[in-house]
Amino acid sequence: MLDKWTEYVDYGGQIDAVYTDFEKAFDKMPHKRLLSKLRSYGINGNIINWIKDFLAGRKYTVKVNGSYSSWALGRRYKWNSAR
Repeated sequence: MLDKWTEYVDYGGQIDAVYTDFEKAFDKMPHKRLLSKLRSYGINGNIINWIKDFLAGRKYTVKVNGSYSSWALGRRYKWNSAR
């Protein structure tokens, strides 16, 4: 993939990329509040659906005072498709 991007740029093309720190975005606040906030910024459609799919059923662990919990599976939400 990077070779194709490099070749494209070498011939005058442009590459746009987005970097997202998912830990900070998704693990610091309730997921429903996060989605509501993103919608308030005008993000909707496929991007919101992609984020909901990412959040649904993902595995996580918690670190407290240097010790980690066992892995757990996040609960699946019944998302309101109208929002």
